[in-house]
Amino acid sequence: MKDPLYSFENFLYLVWKHLRLPDPTPVQYDIARFLEDHSNSRICIEAFRGVGKSWVTSAYVLWELYRNPELKIMVVSASKNRADNFTTFTLQLINDIPQLRHLMPTPKQRQSRVEFDVGPAKPDQTPSVFSRGIDSQLTGGRADIIVSDDVEVMNNSMTVERRDLLQEKLKEYSAILKPFNEMVHNEGFQPRIVYLGTPQTEDSIYNKLPETFVKRIWPALVPTKEEVVGYGNDLAPMIQAQFASEQYGEPTDPDRFDADELIDRRAEYGAAGFQLQFMLNTSLSDEERYPLKVKNLVVAEVPPKEAPMDVYWMPNPDRQLKDLPNLAMGGDNFYSAAGFAPTFSKYQQKILAIDPSGRGADETGYAVLFQLNGYIWCPEAGGLQGGYDDATLETLAMIAKKHDVDTVVYESNFGDGMFGKLLEPILLKHHRCGIEEVRNHQMKEMRIIDVLEPVISNHRLIVAPSVIQGDYDSAQKFEGEMRRVKTLVFQMTRICRERGALRKDDRIDVLAIGVGFFVEVMNQDAEKKEAKERNNRLLKELLAHKKTSLSQSWKKRNRKKWV
Repeated sequence: MKDPLYSFENFLYLVWKHLRLPDPTPVQYDIARFLEDHSNSRICIEAFRGVGKSWVTSAYVLWELYRNPELKIMVVSASKNRADNFTTFTLQLINDIPQLRHLMPTPKQRQSRVEFDVGPAKPDQTPSVFSRGIDSQLTGGRADIIVSDDVEVMNNSMTVERRDLLQEKLKEYSAILKPFNEMVHNEGFQPRIVYLGTPQTEDSIYNKLPETFVKRIWPALVPTKEEVVGYGNDLAPMIQAQFASEQYGEPTDPDRFDADELIDRRAEYGAAGFQLQFMLNTSLSDEERYPLKVKNLVVAEVPPKEAPMDVYWMPNPDRQLKDLPNLAMGGDNFYSAAGFAPTFSKYQQKILAIDPSGRGADETGYAVLFQLNGYIWCPEAGGLQGGYDDATLETLAMIAKKHDVDTVVYESNFGDGMFGKLLEPILLKHHRCGIEEVRNHQMKEMRIIDVLEPVISNHRLIVAPSVIQGDYDSAQKFEGEMRRVKTLVFQMTRICRERGALRKDDRIDVLAIGVGFFVEVMNQDAEKKEAKERNNRLLKELLAHKKTSLSQSWKKRNRKKWV
C-alpha cells in the first residue's frame, strides 16, 4: 500500500496539525499542488505577503527528504540569518514530528542551524540541507533542489544597479544544480530550482527569469477585468477559476485574509504598495500610470545668483549619471545637461517652499527653487523631522537665508495660517523676505502630477546632483522599506492618479507646491504680457488710423487751396 504521506497535501496537513495551525487554506493547498508537480524543473511561486509560502516550502523540503533521503537541498535567502532560520525550522520539525523521527541526524552526522544531514543519508561532502545568504559564496556545493526564498528584498533591489547585481548572482544557480542521476533520483523526479517571492519593485527580478521558468501567481484579491491583463498567463489555476466565476475584487483566500483585513492592509501599504505586495501586479510602470520620469530632469549644478537663459537636454548614454543613487524604475536614468546658452541673467525669483508636518510621522518637506526664463532650478530639497517646533523653524529660516530667497511659500491646509504666524518672527530675525500662504483643495495626487508633469516632461526642471544624493542619504536613517518610500525620487516615480497612491508624499508634495507657485506667477506674467501686447497693438492701430485721418484731411484742405 502506498504511503499516504507521499502525497504532499497529506504531508502538509500533518505538519500544520503538529504546529497546531488551522487546516491549510485553499491557496496553501494550491501552492502545495504546484510544488508537488515535478513536470517543471524551474518554477517561481509569487504569493501575497503573509500567505505562509516559506512555511509551505519548509514542509516541501521535508517531504522531498521523506521520499528520498539522498537528496541535497540548498536554501538561499536575502540574508544568511533568514536562510539559517529556514534550516533551523526544518530541522526542528524533524525532531518534533513522530513520523519524521527516522530523519534525525545521527551523532556522527552534521547537525547545526547552518546545515544538517538526515539519518538515512549516505556519507557525502554536501549536507542534506544547507543554507546560504545570497551575498555569500554560493558555489562550492552541489544540490538537487535549490530553494530561493525571498532573495529579493528592499535592500538589494532598491536601485537599478543593485537589481542588476542580484540578477548576476542568481545565474550561479545553474552551475550548482546537479543533473539527473537515475542511481539517486526517483522516477519522475527532476532536479529543480524553486523561487519563492513577493515583488519589491515594479522592475522585479521575478519578471526577468528565463523563459524556462514556469511562474504561478496568487494575489490576495481576484483581479478585475482591467487588472487581469497584467498577469499574462501566470495566474494560478484556482485564481483563474475565481476570475471566470466573476468574483472580481473578492479575497482569494478569505481564511487567511478577509475583505476587512485587506482594506486595512491597503491603507497601511498605500495603493501602489498594495498592488506590489498583495496583488503582485508589476505591470503598472507604463508612461500613463507613472508619468514623472527622472530621465526628463536636467541634472546640473545650480549657480547661486545668475543662470544661463537656456538649458539643453539630450539623454545620450555618455551623459548618464551612474554614480548617483537611482531609486527610479528600470531604464529610467539621470542625465546631465547637454549644454547651456552663453547668455546669463539674474534669477527672476527665488523661493523656499514648505509643506508643514505637524501630523503623525510626516516630515516637514521643503524645496528651494529659483526661476529664470521659464526654467526652474532646484539647489536644495529635503525633509525635516518636526513641524511647528522652534528647531524646525530655525532650520527653515537659515535655509531661506543661505539661498537669499525672495519669498517663503507654505501650504496652509491645516492650522489656519498658524505655521506662517510662528515662522514669520523667526524669519525676520535671520532673513527679511516675503511670506505667502497657499491652499490646495484638489485631490493631492492629481494636483501634483498636473503641476509637475508639464514642467518635468519639457525638461524645465534643473536639479543639483547634491539634491539627489542628499535625498537618498537623508532617508537611510529610517528602517526597512521606509528608506525608499521617504525619498523624493521614489515618490516622484511612483505617484499616479489614484487617491492614496503613496504611503508618504511629503517631498514630492512640497516640490509641487513650489513649482505650482512659479507656474501661477508665470501664467500671471504671461497674461500681463499678453494684455500689454494687446494694448500696444490697439495703440498702434489708433495711431495709424489717426495718422491716416490727418493725412486725408490735409490733402482735402490743400486740394481746395490749389483749385
